[in-house]
Amino acid sequence: MPQKSPLVTPVLIGGCLIILLSFAVRASFGVFQIPIAEEFGWPRAEFSMAIAIQNLAWGIGQPIFGAIAERFGDRKALILGALVYAIGLVLSAGATLPIQHQLLEILVGFGIAGTGFGVILAIVGRATSDENRSISLGIVTAAGSAGQIVGAPFAEALLGMMSWQMVFLIFAGIILLTVLVLPLLKAPPMASKAEIEESMGQILKKAFKDPSFTLIFVGFFSCGYQLAFITAHFPALVTEMCGPIVPGSMLHSIGITSTSTLGAVAISLIGLANVVGTITAGWLGTKFPKKYLLALIYTGRTIAAAMFILFPITPLTVVVFSVVMGSLWLATVPLTSGLIAYLYGLRYMGTLYGIVFFSHQLGGFLGVVLGGWMYDLYGDYSAVWWIGVGVGALSAVVHLPINEKPLNDRAAVA
Repeated sequence: MPQKSPLVTPVLIGGCLIILLSFAVRASFGVFQIPIAEEFGWPRAEFSMAIAIQNLAWGIGQPIFGAIAERFGDRKALILGALVYAIGLVLSAGATLPIQHQLLEILVGFGIAGTGFGVILAIVGRATSDENRSISLGIVTAAGSAGQIVGAPFAEALLGMMSWQMVFLIFAGIILLTVLVLPLLKAPPMASKAEIEESMGQILKKAFKDPSFTLIFVGFFSCGYQLAFITAHFPALVTEMCGPIVPGSMLHSIGITSTSTLGAVAISLIGLANVVGTITAGWLGTKFPKKYLLALIYTGRTIAAAMFILFPITPLTVVVFSVVMGSLWLATVPLTSGLIAYLYGLRYMGTLYGIVFFSHQLGGFLGVVLGGWMYDLYGDYSAVWWIGVGVGALSAVVHLPINEKPLNDRAAVA
């Protein structure tokens, strides 16, 4: 009887640690929106544009860092990403003009790309056996949620003790700690002979001509729109639009006495719920077709978002929405990345996932920009929220026609 491959490996542990630190910093940026805007008297749209540019740069950088990892090695790509990330944070701490913040977020976005899902998921995917790949990708993605759990409240706590500039410098140091994990990331080039012999240009050409790749690209757009909008604007939305926290209530009794604190805690609740949701999605990806699971996740997000905005925003609805949305938050990532690996092979998984992730970040750019622009125009987030409901429904539909059969197998049959 063949021995089963272990699920927990040094590569998996190392990948989880890097993603945790990277996403702890990345998920905290929404907490800085009000302090920075108030210090400089900026309209909401200015800081929103900075975060939007960060998301777009992250999307542009993802296939670039995926290709760097595949051409020059995973560790070099990760070191470069950490350095760019830290430099962007350090320089941002000294920025005083909106245009400075916006331009420097290009560095931060590229840094997130170099230490984020595109590179790490490809490493873990290559180092993991076929039977464990989907759940391993889910575990790594859940580590990003663990970072989200601690990132926003940690930033909120630091802001209570020091300036936002000092918090940025501390976060730069945290990002540099990721290089200490690199010795764990020894991933073998697990690819078939056919995959090794194919050039990057050949596999990209095949993927671009495949309608299923286009559908995956389009479907990932709404994921980015919803996640980026909520990460950047939900703390401010809760602070300004949520009903008061009643003295003596359960939230008040555990120390959540203001809506600003609840806004930061909401981001953590999303991350906490997503630890379970993402691992579950990864496990389900080993049992059921991934395209149907993705359609169900987007449907669930659409319903949750619509219900939240239709009811009065209260501390209770914020908590319920955070838990429900959190369970679906990054559940799309192990399924989407696993689907790409299954359809197109492991050799250029990082680059192909990076290209699809660019669609995710285009959605993120639009969600953050529209959030700031429509808030300044209308005084609330209702219109941009309903746009998110619409694009979520679109994503649920476009995943259904995907041909979930490896591209080379389809070619062989044809």
